[in-house]
Amino acid sequence: MVAAQSPVSLGEPEIRTASGRVRGRWGERGGVAVFRGVPFASPPVGPLRFLAPQPPQAWTGVLDAGGFGPVAPQAARLSAAAGVPSSEVPDDGNWLTLNIWSPDLAAAGSGGGLPVLVWIHGGAYMFGSGSDPGYDGSTLARLGAVVVTCNYRLGVEGFAQVEGAPANRGLLDAMAALSWVAANIARFGGDPSSVTVFGESAGAGIVAALLAMPTARGLFRRAITQSLPGTFFAPDLASDVTRAIAAEAGIPAPAAGPVSRETLAEVAPARLVQAQMAVMTGLRGHRHWGPVALTVTPFSPVVDGEILPRAPWRALLSGAARDLDLLVGHNRDEYKLFIQMGGEAGRISSEQADEVLAAFAPDPDAYRKAYPSFEPERLYERVFSDWLFRMPSLHLAQAHAAAGGRTYLYELTYRAPASPAAFGACHGLDLALIWGGREEGDEGPARAGAPNAEVLGLLTGTAPPREFTDLGALMRTEWLAFARSGNPGWPVYGTERRLARIYDRPAAVDPYPEEASMRLWDRHQFDALSLAG
Repeated sequence: MVAAQSPVSLGEPEIRTASGRVRGRWGERGGVAVFRGVPFASPPVGPLRFLAPQPPQAWTGVLDAGGFGPVAPQAARLSAAAGVPSSEVPDDGNWLTLNIWSPDLAAAGSGGGLPVLVWIHGGAYMFGSGSDPGYDGSTLARLGAVVVTCNYRLGVEGFAQVEGAPANRGLLDAMAALSWVAANIARFGGDPSSVTVFGESAGAGIVAALLAMPTARGLFRRAITQSLPGTFFAPDLASDVTRAIAAEAGIPAPAAGPVSRETLAEVAPARLVQAQMAVMTGLRGHRHWGPVALTVTPFSPVVDGEILPRAPWRALLSGAARDLDLLVGHNRDEYKLFIQMGGEAGRISSEQADEVLAAFAPDPDAYRKAYPSFEPERLYERVFSDWLFRMPSLHLAQAHAAAGGRTYLYELTYRAPASPAAFGACHGLDLALIWGGREEGDEGPARAGAPNAEVLGLLTGTAPPREFTDLGALMRTEWLAFARSGNPGWPVYGTERRLARIYDRPAAVDPYPEEASMRLWDRHQFDALSLAG
């Protein structure tokens, strides 16, 4: 038992969880109760470092849940993009916390309860947190749901292949958060039998992995993947990445096989963050990692055969999640964000386009024939978008539908209002639409300079047009309808009737519009990536 440190404050909402009482805050508008920084697992440090998450320690008294918990070890993203790995590593290791927004605490214990939305943040499996101000849950909660955001271990701590440690610790953290929700969310007015887990980018990768994990069965009823990345690693690739990071950190590493837990546990998290950032900025020097050398991250979930037995596409095709409802989609111009943020706009050469065609495309010549008018940069963006996000999302929908699962598909084609020509309907634009505007006073304490909020500001500007906010309201309404009933309000996607929701102004329901790319990738199998050569 540990004692909670909390001053007495009358009128603030209090809830008893399985580990002890927590005291939250009331939002300034709409009466939403917010609980921040609630532990869902013990700090994964000291003897628990690199192990599966353990239950949170119980506490006496009342835990003050007015402020967000610390973020998992990571580099500040904008500094990292400039090649300066500035680390954010808290001292106490209390990284595994979650945050709850509830519009109706009176529903607690009533036998009913509201649908629950559990958000898994993105960030290349290296960045981000559930406390990013771009993920304030007040707007979604006011529509009639209990909203939960959570942290999970990132980078080496969460995804490195380590001898003597379970693989995919970041996935296990997400499972632990969902287990906490199952045990406690009714006390916050939520219905534990109506949980929808949703995520974007790396968060969508975690959601897809959860669909394929037998140990995650029963923890959620529905799932939403937004811009699912197609990168899942085989153990040999993941082990080689760990060896490269260990070498960068000055750790003696074996020539083959994984680095040991005992060896890594002797190195401070901040030092490992610096090492993984050095490897990230030098990915092109690791050509034996195959297509991964051309990406922006050396981490992905590992298809280890135990925690994650198969890649999500194979698992869903075999019916692993047939009884779960799935909503999946992508943005039209996904990779434009990375071209702009990387300073490559207007500088992509024919040689670069040829390189990504050779690395990613099922048939480079067929790509050129399918898109004969595309100049090198547009072709480069299309191939990267297809390989990394668009076709993995489509294939997940196809696999689930083919197995008999209820499936809904969407594509966002509305262009970023701040710079529509430069960014188009790029990666991450859906976040600003789904989460709505940040309202001062509702989100509580937040990290200064949180990367997601900064990127969204770049895409939307300071005052997005009315049509943008209207489109966001429509998407939120349909996400909530899916969370309540499993039906967002448009026809299911099927292997014969390939209908999709097209988010634009106006919104529509049409046959899936990316037919050219769909045909190019029709025979491709998304599976775990191994060492090249």
